[in-house]
Amino acid sequence: MSKNYYEVLGIDKKASKDEIKKAFRKLAHQYHPDKNSGSTDKFKEASEAYAVLSDDKKRAEYDTYGRVFSEGGGQGGPGPQGFDFGGFDFSSMGAEFQDFDLGDIFGQFFGGGARTSARQKRGSDISIDVEISFSESVFGADRKVIITKTSLCDECKGNGAEPGTELKTCPTCNGKGKIHETKSSFLGTFTTVRACATCNGLGKVPTQKCKKCRGTGTLRKQEEISIKIPSGINDGEMIRLTGAGEAIIGGVSGDLYIKVHVKKHPQFRKDGFNIASDLSIKLSTALLGGEYSLETLDGPITLKIPQGITHGEILRVKSKGVPIDKGKRGDLLVKIHIQLPAKLSKNAQKMVEELKKEGI
Repeated sequence: MSKNYYEVLGIDKKASKDEIKKAFRKLAHQYHPDKNSGSTDKFKEASEAYAVLSDDKKRAEYDTYGRVFSEGGGQGGPGPQGFDFGGFDFSSMGAEFQDFDLGDIFGQFFGGGARTSARQKRGSDISIDVEISFSESVFGADRKVIITKTSLCDECKGNGAEPGTELKTCPTCNGKGKIHETKSSFLGTFTTVRACATCNGLGKVPTQKCKKCRGTGTLRKQEEISIKIPSGINDGEMIRLTGAGEAIIGGVSGDLYIKVHVKKHPQFRKDGFNIASDLSIKLSTALLGGEYSLETLDGPITLKIPQGITHGEILRVKSKGVPIDKGKRGDLLVKIHIQLPAKLSKNAQKMVEELKKEGI
């Protein structure tokens, strides 16, 4: 039975694109293979579901037919372009057939020829956590972190050769960087391409290996990474730095994922692009009006309390909230709480009795 991509991401079928993205980010962080509690299968399953549901065309096809036709092979179908193998069990063909890439076989029959392109290698992703203050989450911040990862050797710049020495043509692949392999099966002859293991797909090998990295082109070392935290970021959100993950020779570096944790503020909290706060005032101020000194993230301000304000009423201070764009900001929302005295003096009690007579 085909997978239900909505159930995989734990979302409703009417979920918006933002809800789909948030659900995937949560699962990607939870099941990332680099984490101790990660799961390669769960991560791939979530990635597959996100790839379909985040694309309007693929999602429409999936919602209508339960599979996707846009990628040739389709999702949830028995074979490429709806081709049905009639329940044939390929495992009975033995290890020789199972070594073949079904993508190559399908390409031969449905794509008009054998596959000749090799997939580019990619380094592993890295995931870290960063804690910031409430003020930094509102206005943004620049952070620097030191992480230990596999990076290109700064001595040989990743080519594995001792500085000042030359590179020679790889004898294994004759400088092509790729190895073509031809295999035969009952379906015919198929050609696959993979990166040359001798030169890591570079086509060149050093005549003299770099002493610092011993010819590998990479080193395990500490590296300082600069992180620009955008304004308005929320607790638990992820920042992705493309290419800041583990380096790999003959391929592209992985990515660095930063999960942001925002410290709780004793006075303020976010409400979209607005900042919310509470203010307790005296009963006399509520009746007569007055002014209060109020601390904001921009510094102290004087807040005018209108006469006759009610408990729970919200006062809006313009442009003291979260930056939006082009100089615009949200507002500061101050919720009023009226303090009632627990006890009254005799004099105060007499005055309240007079107010009562006035109908107040």
